[in-house]
Amino acid sequence: IIWDFIGKKVNGPWTHGPTGLTLTSGERVIPSFMRDDPFDRQQASFQRRKRSPSSSVFLLPPAAAPRRERTCRRRAESSDEASHLFDGMPPGEKVENAPPASGSDIIGTLPDHILHHLLSFLPVQAAVQTCVLARRWRHLWRSTTGLRIVGLDGAESVEDLRVFVDHVLILRERTDLDTVEMIFDECSDDEEVYVKLWTRFAVMSKVRALTLHIQAPPYLWFDVLPLVSRHLRTLDLEGLCVQLSFLDFAGCPALEDLKMNLCDISVEKISSRSLKHLSITKCCSDCELHVSTPGLVSLKLDDFTGTTPLLENMALLETAYVYIGDSCEDFCLNYDSGVYCGASNITCEKCDLFNDNCGSDLVLLGGISSAKHLKLISEFGKFIFSRDLKYCPTFTKLKTLLLNEYWCEAPGLDPLACILKNSPVLEKLTLQLFSKGPNHKVEMKGSFSSMERSSAIPEHLNIVEVKCTVVEERILKVLKFLCAFDIRFSF
Repeated sequence: IIWDFIGKKVNGPWTHGPTGLTLTSGERVIPSFMRDDPFDRQQASFQRRKRSPSSSVFLLPPAAAPRRERTCRRRAESSDEASHLFDGMPPGEKVENAPPASGSDIIGTLPDHILHHLLSFLPVQAAVQTCVLARRWRHLWRSTTGLRIVGLDGAESVEDLRVFVDHVLILRERTDLDTVEMIFDECSDDEEVYVKLWTRFAVMSKVRALTLHIQAPPYLWFDVLPLVSRHLRTLDLEGLCVQLSFLDFAGCPALEDLKMNLCDISVEKISSRSLKHLSITKCCSDCELHVSTPGLVSLKLDDFTGTTPLLENMALLETAYVYIGDSCEDFCLNYDSGVYCGASNITCEKCDLFNDNCGSDLVLLGGISSAKHLKLISEFGKFIFSRDLKYCPTFTKLKTLLLNEYWCEAPGLDPLACILKNSPVLEKLTLQLFSKGPNHKVEMKGSFSSMERSSAIPEHLNIVEVKCTVVEERILKVLKFLCAFDIRFSF
């Protein structure tokens, strides 16, 4: 309750609060972080002269006149410098809650709701410090539209910020939050409860965009109940271990954007009917993860560790980027230059286990077959794409396709030929061979030399690009394959 009396006159005994607040009969309550305000120093000095010498209460020390002069001079100089920050901007309309503007106080003409929005871009410590700028600024930080709980000079630990953040949340007005951003360099087991509490506070404040990053191991274990919010639209997670049903977003009907980076996904399913944008980057899982997001528009699945997630049908998908890296556990022990177990009668234990679990189900290509723009990249030896091609779907909407050398390794370039045959409306093909990019030493563009086309090539294909570091034997094999379809290249 003591926090509600900040800046108000009270009648009662002397009290000392958790941040050094002092209550004295008939005086105003002054928090410790406002003690350097010149206005408060003048008032405290005035009150000191009125009190009897026998009083034993805490009062602010009087400021010497020369120091008060220097302070006022510095305030005037700072005000003049700040006034030029917005030079050249059109003047704002008059608002009732803004004080009359002086010739040098342009920022003072801004209405409170704009200042609340501007303060939301500052770390919460810096936002609170603005209370000493002027009387009008004293309580503006309490109604900001966002909270950035981060270090002033980079990420800090939860322990470094815990006490301050708890006080800020108590002092805040009960207004809705647009954004909450929490970034910590570490979080111990004992500190998890505070992060979960702050997350619940954000959800209760109807936050629309929530960011939670733990930048250093160990993972923050999030085994709480599913998020339930009619207002949450964006969720950005990093360095978390999510368990139980946390990724069941049935209780978040407005959620559209989900980003997960360096997370341990210990659940069997990510499900959301409203989700439109999904990014899973450098995450890991020891479960057979299913992704059920029928309304998805864009997908990024980058360098997943563990068994490749199974993507259910995404009928509205427009763009997808899939990279199967070295950390993927779906690899063939008998792999040799593009040949997997399926090409012989002998199968390895990895391929046997995968076939027993998935049967004839498509893992990746079935879920992304409705995309208009695809980037499919894989390291050698990973059998996911090659296995899916045995049951290859038709990419009825695919306009642009980027592939890497994985698709051109097998004898006869069968994977490349298969996906081209099943992309009837493809317009642009890019082959990025043995070159990571984004800058490539060699770039070749192909064009058709005759009007007649083979049925193995999409009839709408008119742009073929080959990007590499140097033209060597493996590149020449690809060029020879494409030249068989009357595609000629120029450097």
